[in-house]
Amino acid sequence: MTRGVSMVKAMIIVLLCVSFLWVVPEECAGKADFSRNSSSSSSASHPLLKRPSSVNVGALFTYDSFIGRAAKPAFKAAMDDVNADQTVLKGTKLNIVFQDSNCSGFIGTMGALQLMETQVVAAIGPQSSTIAHMISYVANELHVPLLSFAATDPTLSSLQYPYFLRTTQNDHFQMQAVADFVSYSGWRQVIAIFVDDECGRNGVLVLGDALAKKRARISHKAAITPGADATSIKDLLVSVNLMASRVYVVHVNPDSGLNVFSVAKSLGMMGSGYVWIATDWLPTVLDSMGAVDAETMDVLQGVVAFRHYTAESDAKRRFMERWRNLRPKEGLNSYALYAYDSVWLIARALDVFFGDNNRVTFSNDPNLHKMKSSSLRLSELSVFNEGERFLEIILGMNHIGLTGPIRFDSERNRVNPAYEVLNIEGTGPRRVGYWSNHSGLSVVPPETLYSKPPNTSTANQRLYGIIWPGEVTKPPRGWVFPNNGKPLKIAVPNRVSYKDYVSKDKNPPGVRGYCIDVFEAAIELLPYPVPRNYILYGDGKKNPSYDNLINEVVADNFDVAVGDITIVTNRTRFVDFTQPFIESGLVVVAPVKEAKSSPWSFLKPFTIEMWAVTGAFFLFVGAIVWILEHRFNHEFRGPPRRQLITIFWFSFSTMFFSHRENTVSSLGRLVLIIWLFVVLIINSSYTASLTSILTVQQLTSRIEGIDSLITSNEPIGVQDGTFARNYLVNELNISPHRIVPLRDEEHYLSALQLGPKAGGVAAIVDELPYIEVLLTNSNCKYRTVGQEFTRTGWGFAFQRDSPLAVDMSTAILQLSEEGELEKIHRKWLNYKHECSMQIQNSETSQLSLKSFWGLFLICGITCFIALTVFFWRVFWQYQRLLPDTGDEERASEVTEASRSGRGLRAPSFKELVKIVDKREAEIKEILKQKSSSKLKSSQSGAGSSHSQHSEIP
Repeated sequence: MTRGVSMVKAMIIVLLCVSFLWVVPEECAGKADFSRNSSSSSSASHPLLKRPSSVNVGALFTYDSFIGRAAKPAFKAAMDDVNADQTVLKGTKLNIVFQDSNCSGFIGTMGALQLMETQVVAAIGPQSSTIAHMISYVANELHVPLLSFAATDPTLSSLQYPYFLRTTQNDHFQMQAVADFVSYSGWRQVIAIFVDDECGRNGVLVLGDALAKKRARISHKAAITPGADATSIKDLLVSVNLMASRVYVVHVNPDSGLNVFSVAKSLGMMGSGYVWIATDWLPTVLDSMGAVDAETMDVLQGVVAFRHYTAESDAKRRFMERWRNLRPKEGLNSYALYAYDSVWLIARALDVFFGDNNRVTFSNDPNLHKMKSSSLRLSELSVFNEGERFLEIILGMNHIGLTGPIRFDSERNRVNPAYEVLNIEGTGPRRVGYWSNHSGLSVVPPETLYSKPPNTSTANQRLYGIIWPGEVTKPPRGWVFPNNGKPLKIAVPNRVSYKDYVSKDKNPPGVRGYCIDVFEAAIELLPYPVPRNYILYGDGKKNPSYDNLINEVVADNFDVAVGDITIVTNRTRFVDFTQPFIESGLVVVAPVKEAKSSPWSFLKPFTIEMWAVTGAFFLFVGAIVWILEHRFNHEFRGPPRRQLITIFWFSFSTMFFSHRENTVSSLGRLVLIIWLFVVLIINSSYTASLTSILTVQQLTSRIEGIDSLITSNEPIGVQDGTFARNYLVNELNISPHRIVPLRDEEHYLSALQLGPKAGGVAAIVDELPYIEVLLTNSNCKYRTVGQEFTRTGWGFAFQRDSPLAVDMSTAILQLSEEGELEKIHRKWLNYKHECSMQIQNSETSQLSLKSFWGLFLICGITCFIALTVFFWRVFWQYQRLLPDTGDEERASEVTEASRSGRGLRAPSFKELVKIVDKREAEIKEILKQKSSSKLKSSQSGAGSSHSQHSEIP
């Protein structure tokens, strides 16, 4: 210790001397091939301080371990490479002070203190997350950056350890990769086997959170004591083998992890149906062993493992060739690469640190100075004064190492975390894909996807085929029925009504009914036996509360509830339901009576809108026909009063096809043919609807549906124990005082018969399957009114995340596709209703405009086309008649208009009306005379011209 104090004093004297020496600034001879986020260079106005001759960097790890045996030669190789490269530290020698933590938290902490006495500017390590938690406090106090190449505990990235920085990957990402793989394979439950230390516990905690996001969970956490022997591991594996899940995630230490698989092999747990997923510790072991013996590989067949992914590069290949010369009998694991890169990261950061005109100084910690009286002599530990600045430089570094880009995000994690997915088969591991937080599971190397947008969707996940334990290529189901001698505890409601659905039975299995038969048929389709016991729930005096029954399943008093259990939202939050095996929904049942005949029944076939549009079209078509026939047909001419009567008479007489006026124009006949076709369809529809209204028995009820029931203040009956009461109160805001619980069908019928004034109910709200039974026995006195106002179904309720629920849903779908559900339904619920369940609302049977708008559209388009042709013809005739008002005057106007560029005088509306009102025969006669007069004038003009030419000599 005295020697250490002397060295400290000597170093302080040297630093004081150096601080007064200034040298002329020089331009660097060469620049390294790396960059920082913000490059720093010495200012021309400030001379550079002389760099120290050497700097110390600590290295703390366990020598005798898979990681340590690979890390130590990697550290030495990196130190030699840094000191041999004069472009990095430029004359400053990098010294690595090694310290063995001996895989002990106490010894590791003491070793860290001894390192700090050597005034290191940074410490690399430790490899143990447990030791990292302890010595991070030392690093915080002394401001020495602590770079771990192997501690993967996610909690080490917290703000509690500002001077801790890992150069390897955070287990937070590895557990996300495991969760993605579990979700990709379709499993819902896993068992975590882990070493009970900080790394194991915290890693499994993160795994549970990652699985929860994938709707999966850790069903059991099996903790192994650090350094546990084979007997302890065997006892643990025997206990987990009795559980349902067959998916095991093994997160242990590399030095003792193989014992887990050896014991599992001896217990027969490495065969078909089992799934073993190992974290990066297993590839570390296999890579470190170099040539793996056949016995070890036989134990690991079918295991899936995750290994740190480092992209291939020339530098990595050269280092691997070099490694074969350094360690010919040992393999190279990923932690050796991270150790090598950690040394280079510190070296490059020191180069930037010195280039920014910083110097290395230490001072006494006042907190430790007060402890001089202690025999530990902690006061000799020094604080790195520039440690905070040096840490900022390290965090800002950005260069390429053997493990890929070395850059840190805002949470001080390495960017672009990625893993290889390995499948142990044959003589070694086989890569079946990759995982990265950029693209999830993929068969493409991650670096090729970084240029594309992130895509971790389920559809984008892909891996190559995996050989599972037992040489199985199909992914295992991942669970079996628990082999612990406990049969499935099935709760069955002990109903007192509607016993065809489910009820108590004297014969085994003690229950019977439609729901029981469906459940038993589904169980028979499962590829594995399911021992089960049916337990009645309820006192048998009234129907039990189904919400309480669900709560019993949630409380683990029952494994599953089987019966007429409705799938509603608040229940799905706590249990998992199977696929519905019968449709259901709430309906309203009320007393009905025969509707009295009305003297206005003839108006019921059409809605008001239909009557209005039909009447309007009768008048419209009559007017169109009058316009088209007025010039041709003398029956559509005469005084205005007579013509108006003709329009009305012709319009409505077409309803009965009794119009006496004949149509003579082509356009009029076209319109009339289309209109008579429309009238034929309207008459036929009206006749059919009116016949149905007058001949079919019409029933009516005071209650029209759930809306009218809500607005009234009358009592409402519900079945005791069902969710109907809560739905009416909580969702529809009906007062609880209006709700009357009813015990069975007899109470239903008597309450409806009494009515609200005599102590009964105005209506009953219940599920459709029950109402079908009720109405069968009601002699058609009661019917459902309104529409079904909820859409639900019945299912079997399992405990949350039970894998049996998924298999049962598949079995129920198979029963439905094969028609077995329908057979079971006919066996128990084959009711023949002699009367319709629901009364028909007269308004719903009325014919509306939407059923006929296509006909009216065709008729309207025909009328429009006919009018367009008619008026075009009239305008053409008018243009031909214009010169009749005076040829010379009209000719002069035409000549003058042509010379000035003006158009002809616009036609007079009064003249146009006169043309329209004239008979077609008169118009044709005028045009004929006009044509003959033009012909005579042209002939006379030609004769006079000929005589003039003949007189010329």
